[in-house]
Amino acid sequence: MGTPWKVKATAMRSPVLCLLFTLVILMVVGLSYTQPAIASIHTYQERPGQVTFRSQQSLRDRADRAWQAVLFKRYRANQLDGLYLRLVGFPGAVEVDPARPLAINTGTALAWQAPFTLDGSVPQLPANVGQYAMQSIVDQLAQPIPLQIAVPLKTGGIAELVAAPFVVEEWRSLNQKTPD
Repeated sequence: MGTPWKVKATAMRSPVLCLLFTLVILMVVGLSYTQPAIASIHTYQERPGQVTFRSQQSLRDRADRAWQAVLFKRYRANQLDGLYLRLVGFPGAVEVDPARPLAINTGTALAWQAPFTLDGSVPQLPANVGQYAMQSIVDQLAQPIPLQIAVPLKTGGIAELVAAPFVVEEWRSLNQKTPD
């Protein structure tokens, strides 16, 4: 009587182990597949008659330094004030050179330069922050392609960032926003 029970238990253990093994594999595969974090576009009513749309993304340069890339579009009295890209490096780690333009290219045929520009709401920026006029560049982005961004540094070098296609798509969407 003891033998049939052992055979049954072994036969039942095999499907249970199979199911458990399958669940573990599915969990590992599911956890290893991650989509990029897609930030949303935020709208700010900064004061009466002033609306700002903003996208914020975290990017890393080739030296593995973290940067915040904030694209914002500001309207004052329903008139476009501008579309700006503010790049914020870690304080003390980088100093942005405001005398040189930001270089942006697609890695193929398209390349642009964006001048360092203050938007009027701030008289000056900290040394680790660069802000650039982006309207004409974002207007020319017909599709969400990766962009290589070269941030000029006071050391004479550059910080090389890459904006992934999902970032560029968000920037293109932000560029279409207007106040209600």
